[in-house]
Amino acid sequence: MKVGIMQPYLFPYIGYFQTINAVDKYVLYDDVNFIKQGWINRNRILLGGKDYIFNLTLSGASSFKLINEIGIIDNKAKILKTIQQAYKKAPYYSETSRLLESIFEFESDNLAVFINNSVRRICEFLDINTELIVSSELDKDSTLKAQDKVIHICKNLGADHYINAFGGQELYNKEDFAKEDIKLSFIKTEPIIYEQFKNEFVPWLSIIDVMMFNSVDDISIMLNKYELI
Repeated sequence: MKVGIMQPYLFPYIGYFQTINAVDKYVLYDDVNFIKQGWINRNRILLGGKDYIFNLTLSGASSFKLINEIGIIDNKAKILKTIQQAYKKAPYYSETSRLLESIFEFESDNLAVFINNSVRRICEFLDINTELIVSSELDKDSTLKAQDKVIHICKNLGADHYINAFGGQELYNKEDFAKEDIKLSFIKTEPIIYEQFKNEFVPWLSIIDVMMFNSVDDISIMLNKYELI
């Protein structure tokens, strides 16, 4: 069984969804420390031909708190309006905008709950059928840290193959996983290029950008454009 584990990120780039699509079970790692100035509560869209960062405004944000202990100060309507104005002439604006409206209308002032719901909704939209699991709902040894905790979760879920983002090579050791009879692989996303109006292409923006400019069928092909390292 293939398992992936990653913090919940706000409308992450397509590589995040490649990882979800590549595994049987994907754990939304909501009970680890929040990373300030990271990508948990913000991302990038195309605005006026350039990348633009949008942020969910947070309440009580601290690197000493878990992600699921952070609140949201409601600026969701403002973010949605900015996105809609940026992409109103995009070819798949109508269906993507409806999806985003339903996500932003979700009533929760908890950061993890809001993002977890958004990931689920996007997976449904993209026909990704991977089982999504919330880490804080798992019965596990929370005294463990870092790699040891990830291996523990993998074993509890019956994993024999753990797949992580390419950047995880700095965090996880293949030999340590092999000792527990778990194969460790990293997804290396291939270059993904598509037309963004008539602008010079800006890579690795939020999945919002991908959905605005590409059909679900085309995105399904993109989800498999990677190699396992």
